[in-house]
Amino acid sequence: MASFSFGSGNAAKLLRIPLYLAGRVGTLLVPRGDRWVFGCGAGIGDGALALWRLADERGHDTLWLTASDREDQDAAALGIRTVRKDTLRGWWATARAAVVVVTHGLGDVNRYADSGAFVVQLWHGIPLKRIGLDSPATTQVPAVPGASLLRRLIGLLYRSAAQRIRVLPAASHRSRGRLESAFALGDDRVVVTGEPRVDVLSQGTADERTARASSVLRHALGEELPVGSRTILYAPTWRDGAADPAIPDTAQWTAIVRALEEHDAALLIRSHPLGEGGYHPPKTGRVRMLGSGLVPDVTPVLPAIDVLITDYSSLAYDVGLLEMPVLYLAPDAEEYARTRGFYGRYEDVAGSDVAEDWDAVLLRLGALLADDGVFEAASRRSATLSAEMHAFRDGRNTRRVYDTIRARGIPAPKGAA
Repeated sequence: MASFSFGSGNAAKLLRIPLYLAGRVGTLLVPRGDRWVFGCGAGIGDGALALWRLADERGHDTLWLTASDREDQDAAALGIRTVRKDTLRGWWATARAAVVVVTHGLGDVNRYADSGAFVVQLWHGIPLKRIGLDSPATTQVPAVPGASLLRRLIGLLYRSAAQRIRVLPAASHRSRGRLESAFALGDDRVVVTGEPRVDVLSQGTADERTARASSVLRHALGEELPVGSRTILYAPTWRDGAADPAIPDTAQWTAIVRALEEHDAALLIRSHPLGEGGYHPPKTGRVRMLGSGLVPDVTPVLPAIDVLITDYSSLAYDVGLLEMPVLYLAPDAEEYARTRGFYGRYEDVAGSDVAEDWDAVLLRLGALLADDGVFEAASRRSATLSAEMHAFRDGRNTRRVYDTIRARGIPAPKGAA
């Protein structure tokens, strides 16, 4: 079952308005220092980790704001200093910070103390489905009297929060337009630098990237996948609190396992962090869960994957950096287009043969794994799609973002040459 919806989240936001106001007053009284604070809605990872590494390397005073014991442990393993974000110390750290770096929203740090900071919103993927102010889901509220007025209020609050963003990196000019629209920002705020989160897919040789990714995967799973098997990642996106219509039934699980055995493959299921819990695969080494509890950030694992199956995830753009074939499984494409919407036409990304159920996607997977020509054609199509959306593939996106921040008036660390 889904663990979160925009409706419930927005209702909680409205109830917290007095705390936002109190926090605003507090930040007017507390002077900001020179520290950089980081947060990420997915844990210790994503573009925030890439930028933290560079800022720390350059000598900046850095701190990560965490939300759980797991995040504290992951940060400690990397030598990152932390403070819990929803504590008084978390508020103080955010209120005193010069630079606030987030990947999902201002709630990645202490949400009541960001006013007046230099906010860097790294976001967490090139938008395919509509996001932010472009999506009606963003302003959902419970069905109560005055709901239309509350939706307008939520829209105003979202727009006001977005105006605090000083730098929002975009992967390309096409992506830039989507982000400008979704966050109601001008082109002075949304800059085409490439996304720090995908630098890991371009750094080093292909063999080095695969070795690093395989090591992360082995550590996460606790045991090796079948030796020599090709690895398929299934990554459905979040349905805004609704049930995932592609969860296999018993007969479909049986067909999935049979297909994996026939083609000597293994399937990793990466359900969205906000919608985990609905997948219950049979106990077999051919199918494994790879949720956010095991791997908070899936991007570094991608070089160890051979094929991606998804619906509307931005991973479809990212894996093209690795020339990885993508299969699309979207039982609700028409309804999703109507209720959530896409940037452009979905078929321009997914093609005209989107699978509507597991039987159809398994046929496509079988052809892909059995025929090198089919595999290579799908790889080229994926690379072409990625080239249209990623302007850079030199592993220096994080450096360009850092240079942009510095150019906007953030000074070098004290004592730096």
